[in-house]
Amino acid sequence: MSLKAIHIVFITASTLLALGFSAWSFWQYSFEGARTDLFFAIGSALVAVALVAYEVYFLKKLKNVSYL
Repeated sequence: MSLKAIHIVFITASTLLALGFSAWSFWQYSFEGARTDLFFAIGSALVAVALVAYEVYFLKKLKNVSYL
């Protein structure tokens, strides 16, 4: 695997982890109502959006580089 392919895998995994943590934090907030859970949920959702934007930027920047 090339460095480009590994980078894409790690950014995708990080995005999924941030979305999962955001969903779990929203779920916790719905039961307990703690503000910290809401802040964590919103923060991790924003991180997920930023990671998606970064991945799009990365793919556009290296569109001529092979995955192998």
